[in-house]
Amino acid sequence: PDRSKSPASAQSPRGGNPPTPTSSGLMDKLSISMSEPAPEATLTPTSEATPTFKATPTANHNFTPAPTPSPAPILPRRRGRPRKHPLEPNLTPKPTLDSTPTTNSNPLSAADSAPVTIFNPSADPMPVSSLDPAPNPACSTNSKPNPKLASASKAMPEEKPKPVATFSKRQTRGKSSSALDSPWVKVESKPDKWLDITNEDEEPELPNFSPKRPPGPQLTKDTAYTPLQLFQLFFTNSAVKTIVRNTNKNAEKRAKAGKKFVWVPLTVTEFYSYLALVVYMGLVKAKSIADYWARKRMYNFSYPQSIMSRARFQVISWNLHFCDLQEDEENNKKKGTAGYDRLLKIKPLYTDVLSACRKHFHPNREILVDERMVATKARIGFKRYMNDKPVKWGYRLFVLADSSCGYTWNFFVYEGKTSTSSGKGAGYDSVMRLLDHKVLGKGYRLYMDNFYTSPTLFLDLLRNGILACGALRHNSSLPKVNDLSGRSELGSIRWCRQGPLLFIKWMDAREVLMCSSIHKAFTGDTVTRNAKGSDGVWRTRLIPIPSAVKDYGKHMGGVDLSDSLIEYYNVLHKTTKWYKTFFFHFLDIAVVNSFILHQELAKAQKKAPLTHKLFRETLVSELARAGRGRNPTAPKDPSTSTTPVSTNESAHVPSTPNETNAYTPSDTESSPPASPAQTERCYPEYFGSDATHGRRVCVMCKLQGNKVKTPIYCSHCKVALCFVSS
Repeated sequence: PDRSKSPASAQSPRGGNPPTPTSSGLMDKLSISMSEPAPEATLTPTSEATPTFKATPTANHNFTPAPTPSPAPILPRRRGRPRKHPLEPNLTPKPTLDSTPTTNSNPLSAADSAPVTIFNPSADPMPVSSLDPAPNPACSTNSKPNPKLASASKAMPEEKPKPVATFSKRQTRGKSSSALDSPWVKVESKPDKWLDITNEDEEPELPNFSPKRPPGPQLTKDTAYTPLQLFQLFFTNSAVKTIVRNTNKNAEKRAKAGKKFVWVPLTVTEFYSYLALVVYMGLVKAKSIADYWARKRMYNFSYPQSIMSRARFQVISWNLHFCDLQEDEENNKKKGTAGYDRLLKIKPLYTDVLSACRKHFHPNREILVDERMVATKARIGFKRYMNDKPVKWGYRLFVLADSSCGYTWNFFVYEGKTSTSSGKGAGYDSVMRLLDHKVLGKGYRLYMDNFYTSPTLFLDLLRNGILACGALRHNSSLPKVNDLSGRSELGSIRWCRQGPLLFIKWMDAREVLMCSSIHKAFTGDTVTRNAKGSDGVWRTRLIPIPSAVKDYGKHMGGVDLSDSLIEYYNVLHKTTKWYKTFFFHFLDIAVVNSFILHQELAKAQKKAPLTHKLFRETLVSELARAGRGRNPTAPKDPSTSTTPVSTNESAHVPSTPNETNAYTPSDTESSPPASPAQTERCYPEYFGSDATHGRRVCVMCKLQGNKVKTPIYCSHCKVALCFVSS
């Protein structure tokens, strides 16, 4: 026999005569009907002897035994990636080929069912085999294709696409259920194609909006609150006393450690003066803290000098502390263990401000989640980098805010991945931590960007009665059929629905992908865009826009509004201590939230609210007055004073919220310190250990135009005074 040719290459032309046998007399005539040869022929060896396949001779042709041929040459392995699903032998027997012609409409099945002729050295007659060997194969001399074999090849299972997880409602028995009563369970289904606006979408079942408290300020709406009274809702008297107590302890500790500074015990009233200067520095910007007390003509700021000296302001800033020193030392011993609290230094103020934010306001129906960056250059573990934010480096805060007014209702400092993480991502964990549905209620509509959006999160929120809408990053599980392309027309819309979730694409300047459990695919909304026509001229025209995209752009600006209110007059100072950076940011949150409460109350009373700048100016004046010994919430009783008081000194913060604030910020800027009501409380002390150092200008001599330095100060009034006969 001619062994130079592979047996698999022997085939007869369709409809022709069978090939002429060779001179060796292997066979008389043999015709093998084949379709296109398969791209690969894989033979799986077994542990038993190689099976022998015998050809069944017909009545017209006789077969003679052939001599034992040599094994077929081993073909080189094809390079490239291996087949994902290897071909498995079909163990079902195939019928004998007959002469009925057929047309195979499936080219893939025809290629898979193409028989391949092989030689078996242990068989007497020449064997015939295919990719799917049958237990009793038969070889026919007819050259026409077999219809039964073609039908069998059609019935072979094709490779199915990977199923996509969608969601459907679990059926409940015996009672009717809504979309929120029945939990959503995962089901496997084939991905559907994208639909356009010509396909009508179903209206989603939305729960009724039922908050736990009436939305808005949780205050008496017919009462006029002063800026200081609103600010004290967040910086309460107990929080201020805690800061003062811990600051005094920290100053004593640092003094015993050998730090050289003059320290006078801090009081609550003096701390209000310190806060007045901090808020004032957000209104009037200077390059450094020392510039506010500079004697140069270009830095002639008289207001800070009338409140507090530069040395006193700086020494308070140096020793500022918020937590108990003993608890701080015990926490430092746990560093490196699971019991270490990284935020202990700010924990008292952190919890007070956070609880006040949630207590005095209840959000409206539209809320949103976003992150906020507090700028810092400190080298600390939970400092983060965000390229898409104006502040690249800083501490990362996750914020839940009201969409309409920008009120910061809930927030927390991101410390990194912890042991309590769910494993579903930082976006999922942050949203579930911020949303307290037991306090908020049901029916809220939450908006978020693509960092948080995921189908898993939306379904978990839906179980708690919270609807959600957000931008979505491109997901490979979404359908590919009828998708948008880069050349799609402006305003093109594609959508698909999987259970309660709507996925929608919209072509604007670029492709926008959204996911929502609130909206219908298209409700007829339009938006104005400038588009170039076929003639190359730009024209303004209306294009369709999905309601999910329109509402997202409308309600997603709440955190940006809150951030802008903070950044306008932020009080952030450069400091080497990370916990002081958070103190300044918490102060910003308190001032902005109190201003938003003022706006909401004025709207309810149908009055014109103060501007943001005027609100801060009034707050600075009231804090300064409280720092000069006047009761910030009760009027001063003139009968307790033994000395006459000037008109400016007798002005006080209204005792009741109904009193109007009838003074201007300039009323108290140049007034001298108030005389104490009880002179026995005043006692002279040295600034230092003796009269050799720590001299300051006497405040009474300065008012008379003389600058006389003295080493003595009043321990009650906290001002430098000279010893004179009067």
